[in-house]
Amino acid sequence: MNETIETKNKALVLEAFDTLFNKRDYVTCERYWSPNYIQHSAHIEPGRDGLFNLIKSAPATLKYEPGVIMADGDFVIVHGRFSGHGRPKNWIAADILRIVDGILVEHWDVIQDEASHEESKSGLPMFGNKFPEEL
Repeated sequence: MNETIETKNKALVLEAFDTLFNKRDYVTCERYWSPNYIQHSAHIEPGRDGLFNLIKSAPATLKYEPGVIMADGDFVIVHGRFSGHGRPKNWIAADILRIVDGILVEHWDVIQDEASHEESKSGLPMFGNKFPEEL
């Protein structure tokens, strides 16, 4: 059975994010991120080195959990949670990646602090089915 490009790209993003954010295997990460990686995030220095240096400077407790992931051709959006980064609240992020020939070449993101149960006007968690204080 042939995998679609969307299926391959989603698997690539999940593997790349786990390798960088959770395993911190920078040598392996070089095969996922293009040396000419374009970074649109206001929170990250330019290029692949900017991203890698950000994670190198983050606490060892940093953890990334993927949630909903969608793909359309060469674009993948993953909704995830960053925790253990040394800030008072977890971050919920929507990361948008463009992939060319199996390599991450461009990135955009939208990041916000995760709301507690008391802060959630909808009464629902922003990520998964539990609020951070219930984990």
